[in-house]
Amino acid sequence: MNTNLTEIIFLLDRSGSMAGLEKDTVGGFNAFIQKQCQLEGETRVTAVLFDDQYEVLWDGVEASAARLGDQYYVRGCTALLDAAGKTIVDVGNRLARTSEENRPGKVIFVITTDGEENASTEFTYEKLKQLIHHQQEKYNWEFIFMGANIDAAAEAGSLGIDNSRAYQFEGTEKGIENMYETVFEAVAEIREK
Repeated sequence: MNTNLTEIIFLLDRSGSMAGLEKDTVGGFNAFIQKQCQLEGETRVTAVLFDDQYEVLWDGVEASAARLGDQYYVRGCTALLDAAGKTIVDVGNRLARTSEENRPGKVIFVITTDGEENASTEFTYEKLKQLIHHQQEKYNWEFIFMGANIDAAAEAGSLGIDNSRAYQFEGTEKGIENMYETVFEAVAEIREK
């Protein structure tokens, strides 16, 4: 395991309710990545866009290569459970095939959403909660939940994510800016442990 390497997995909600916040989301994400690149150690990024579809933008790439742009646009419903479940399984499988010396010492999974689950067909709350628990207990993955227009602590709790890692944000320009600053601080704190 490479203790100098952190992988940050970002699950980005692009459902229709994010309309009007595209520019702020793109700017906030890119600023977050830029700040992560300035921290000590190597950073890799996996980023997944989700609505009622699932699109992997980057899968374990060097953070400096991850720059969000026109690929972020809003549409569809919120299939949060399916997106989180698929991402955990896909990244877990990739890391299982990765040599020990190239595996990240820390994996931090960030979920951002501005609405309630309303479109998943493959994963249930219980199934995803078990999957998250497995990754936390066996592989020491850290999970952060960022939610707007929902009770973030309750939603995180239903997924097995500790309330201390659940953050509420407003679905506004300033709220998005604050969310990315909060997630930067939370990720930096985990990386320093």
